Amino acid sequence: MKHIESIKRVIILQLSTLGLLFLSAAYGYMWYKYYSLDVIVKFWNKGNWLVIAIYFVLLLLLMNTYGGTKIGYLKTFDVFLSQVFAILATNILTYAQLSLMCGWFARVKPILVMTAAQIVFSFLWVWISNLFYRNIFPPRQLLLIHGDRPTGDIKRKFASREDRYIIAGEIHVNEGLEALKKEILLRYDGVVIWDIPTDLRNKLVKYCYSQSVRIYLMPKISDVIVMGAERMHLFDTPILLTREYALTIEQRFIKRATDLICAILLIIFTSPIMLITALVIKLSDGGPVFYAQTRCTINNREFKILKFRSMRVDAEKIGGAQLAKKNDPRITPVGRFIRKVRIDELPQLFNIVKGDMSFIGPRPERPEIIAQYMDDMPEFAFRTKVKAGLAGYAQVYGKYNTTPYDKLKLDLTYIENYSTWLDYKLMLLTLKVLFMPDATEGIDANQKTALKTEQTPAIEEKTTQTPAIEEKEKSADEIR
Repeated sequence: MKHIESIKRVIILQLSTLGLLFLSAAYGYMWYKYYSLDVIVKFWNKGNWLVIAIYFVLLLLLMNTYGGTKIGYLKTFDVFLSQVFAILATNILTYAQLSLMCGWFARVKPILVMTAAQIVFSFLWVWISNLFYRNIFPPRQLLLIHGDRPTGDIKRKFASREDRYIIAGEIHVNEGLEALKKEILLRYDGVVIWDIPTDLRNKLVKYCYSQSVRIYLMPKISDVIVMGAERMHLFDTPILLTREYALTIEQRFIKRATDLICAILLIIFTSPIMLITALVIKLSDGGPVFYAQTRCTINNREFKILKFRSMRVDAEKIGGAQLAKKNDPRITPVGRFIRKVRIDELPQLFNIVKGDMSFIGPRPERPEIIAQYMDDMPEFAFRTKVKAGLAGYAQVYGKYNTTPYDKLKLDLTYIENYSTWLDYKLMLLTLKVLFMPDATEGIDANQKTALKTEQTPAIEEKTTQTPAIEEKEKSADEIR
């Protein structure tokens, strides 16, 4: 197994490196044919090579950030989209660099032609590479070990990537530890441990580790908190320190400065779009332009979140107050478009300037929804240890139909592993998420909301709410 995994990593590395070299070669060609005539870079007679090397390194960093090198790991479209964003970001920065070197705006046509050629090459390269990888390495055959909690959710998750995983067997923990051990060693490439008692889980993890068996473990809330702990060596035993506060004062200062600078620049840049949107909404039905709703931010402080109105004024009269659904008749034609391209979120830039929100953080929820979630999961309050965000870890790595418990774990992963670089990375990845096909869809008709039906408030939200947990739970960690 170790030998096969080494071969996989070598193949992925070779495929990614070849792709990067081809993309960099395209820039090298453009540099020598066009831009080297406008700029002379000596650098011990190796200036041209240095310029191309800088391009390669920048492209490599952005490829890693967006996931463009994860051939075989991500879906073909995801890898291609990641490479497109990396190429665009690299070429924009490179054009700025060239303009600085020229002392004026550099010629734009060559780099535009190069970008188009690189995108076409990227599509072909990713498609061929993923096809090659999947023909050589078949999906992993996995054993699902579970308790009494229904397995439909976790099986659906793995079924969404049949090119990588196949749940080839299932076994209930009631079969006993010895039966589980025997089943693990039969014919599987890995084990999925799903919702079982902690003491048994610990024994299975140690056993799988001793037998060099791959483990896919669904962490509990306490696991997520410990993952962000600081390692200490004060005594003659390792110590993990979890702090009582989320961000240091230095991190808060940098985060706030970044929020202010980026929000003000974006308000200036998008002001024509916001003015046109406001005018179109007003002219379409004469109703109010903005939609304000009470949400909660850090320390559960309430504030009014701003959005462009995308539903009819009488939305609550059509089927009562409810979450937005796919093909929801309450959404106006204008609202459907601005939701699709996320223009309706732009007024939240003013919430960021005011200090109610940050660019990156857990999406703010309504007080009523938080109360309902906390009936099932008291740990849901942990999300308010930091300021609410325009986008967050759960929006980047989760989906619209991610369960509240899984979304909580994603948000806690962000809080407990916070760094300034993580914020910048999530900002870049958020741009990619905007182009994912399921990013703006409403809930399915058969999905339940978080609130009891008799007290569901009016909600005009499409990305922050999630389906409810179907079973009543005393505490998320007690059961999971």
